[in-house]
Amino acid sequence: MRFHLPAISLSLALLWPLISFAAADSEQLVIVNQGDHSVLIVDPKTSTTLATISVGVNGHEVAVSPDSHFAYIPIYGNAGVGRPGTDGRTIDVIDLRQKKLVGSIDLGKPVRPHCAHFGPGGLLYVSAELSNAVFVVDTTARKVVAEIPTGQIESHMFVFTPDGNRIYTSNVHAGNVSVIDRKASSIITTIPVAKVLQRISISPDGKEIYTHDQDSPRIAVINTATNAITHWLDLPATVYSSTPTPDGRWLLANSPSGKLFVLDLKTGKLARTFDIPPALGAITLSSDATTAYISCPAASSVQVLNLATWKMEPPMVFTKGVDGMAVFNPPN
Repeated sequence: MRFHLPAISLSLALLWPLISFAAADSEQLVIVNQGDHSVLIVDPKTSTTLATISVGVNGHEVAVSPDSHFAYIPIYGNAGVGRPGTDGRTIDVIDLRQKKLVGSIDLGKPVRPHCAHFGPGGLLYVSAELSNAVFVVDTTARKVVAEIPTGQIESHMFVFTPDGNRIYTSNVHAGNVSVIDRKASSIITTIPVAKVLQRISISPDGKEIYTHDQDSPRIAVINTATNAITHWLDLPATVYSSTPTPDGRWLLANSPSGKLFVLDLKTGKLARTFDIPPALGAITLSSDATTAYISCPAASSVQVLNLATWKMEPPMVFTKGVDGMAVFNPPN
């Protein structure tokens, strides 16, 4: 099922992580735990787990609906990228008001769904690795309404440009990035990066893409106007994932070596380094961008960096496997 999506103006669904939380003090975290096959709802101010909800094997990432009513957890399977194991085909649905599992969306075939983001028109976009595609899901009808090809294996993570018109996917063992015209459901180009790469992020203004070489300690910087690598950000160790701050000044990057790096995007230089457990998880910012949460699955913790003071705060300790995260404003 591959067809063009209608042209839809950029909705608040695409912008909600940056603009929809007026009261950061009241926000909560939803955290996916691979090891326990669960989803945690957490008060980050007190490090209190408010609910633990069982989901399928294994959920890695999470997307919260624009109204903060539901969380959607793609059920990937029990193996790593490119490794043999079970092949997930569903997305579990959590009601954040009731704090319970309320359903599952069947994607129609085994695809190892992984990364999920809400996009234009309130539709949910989910990477579908085994189909070399990004699936488009109508969460009201709970069904796939389109498949957008990436043209590459292991399209693991992806980002939207701020206008919602393009999608950039990181294709792990293909070692490249697919550039996709969302409206036309077509591939614009493919950008070679490295032998193996992991994860992807985008600058707030949409001008730069960041993705991470897994063999050399460096981050590729891709210009979205030319869809070409303009330069590399060199680091002391390889990094797994990254997140820029909303002002576009800093890039936070976590490393399996047990470091959190802060790069100055104005100079391209390493500005700060923090000791954390080996980090093969996610980086999520609070809605007011004063706090960074860094998941460390093997260490059973979420590390906490105060971005106002540049000091590490006490970590939140859970159980082994904590991974994908999202902040949300608790629904009434």
